[in-house]
Amino acid sequence: MIYLGADHRGYLLKEKIKEHLRSQNIDFIDLGAKEYIKEDDYPLIAFKLAEEVVKDYGSLGILICGSGVGATVAANKVNNIRAALCFSVDQTRAARHDDNINLLCLSANAVSDEDNLIIVDTFLSTLFGAEERYIRRLRQITDYESQKC
Repeated sequence: MIYLGADHRGYLLKEKIKEHLRSQNIDFIDLGAKEYIKEDDYPLIAFKLAEEVVKDYGSLGILICGSGVGATVAANKVNNIRAALCFSVDQTRAARHDDNINLLCLSANAVSDEDNLIIVDTFLSTLFGAEERYIRRLRQITDYESQKC
């Protein structure tokens, strides 16, 4: 499953991504914002989306805010989330292939809608490389997370 979320600054891009996914018959769940609300807060949306991705093993998330930075920071507070803010196809491909990100963060302000849609396609079509060195590095991150109080 693909989970989508955005604050007010990412709302319009999220709606375009929904249309794009529908056109490809890709299932998704929109976790909000369900309407443009200027005063909404990205951390609450990021936490909700990240928690759903963790609960639904094998699922992916796409999270959008204005810069993409705040959403990325918030989402990465949830254990077992590997969120990355991606600005290019090459970066996105490496993030999925090497780091097995499970949550893509997008900037609605710094990247065009067209480029963001290509980034989404790359995120969804790239598989984790599963090489020993990638697995080892991800295990180090997971081990560190489990030691924190």
